[in-house]
Amino acid sequence: MTKAPLMPMATAVWLVENTSLTFKQIANFCKLHEVEVQGIADGEVAKGIVGYNPIISGQLTREEIELSSSDENRSLKITDREVEIKNPENKIKKYIPLSKRQDKPDSALWLIKHHSILKDSQIARLVGITKNSVSSIRNKNYWNYNSLNAKDPVAMGLFTQKDLLDVLAKAEKKAIKEKKDKEKLNLVNKN
Repeated sequence: MTKAPLMPMATAVWLVENTSLTFKQIANFCKLHEVEVQGIADGEVAKGIVGYNPIISGQLTREEIELSSSDENRSLKITDREVEIKNPENKIKKYIPLSKRQDKPDSALWLIKHHSILKDSQIARLVGITKNSVSSIRNKNYWNYNSLNAKDPVAMGLFTQKDLLDVLAKAEKKAIKEKKDKEKLNLVNKN
């Protein structure tokens, strides 16, 4: 089954007004009846519909129209275009309202208490605050430390559970590697 163009009636209006294609060719391409296309040409059908250019939208090429215009038995073929879907991982940080910004130090405190394996830089990147702020919260000399309440950042929507699990996996991998390196160093120092 062949695909119909986007907005078939508007596309038919544009093809009738701007090409020398036959009504049958336009009807076949737009999946309309030939009488409807003739009604468009006579001004009885699709009154007020603005023509939709299938060349600009990438559904047809100028060459395809010219080939079919010169041979009335040739039907138009819609152009298939692959659409590239962007990876959502590369999204830009969204705006965080003031009310949630005040929750960031609370989230950092929660991460420090519940996931002590995370480094300050990882917490800072996850929560969206500076590494110095995370360090001062960890050392309990943050300017507002006494009024902080540990709050789960995933529940507050600062980042997703997947983001947290990814960072935790990296931190565990790094901790295992550091432990192995330390053991190797101890073996070398004993010999």
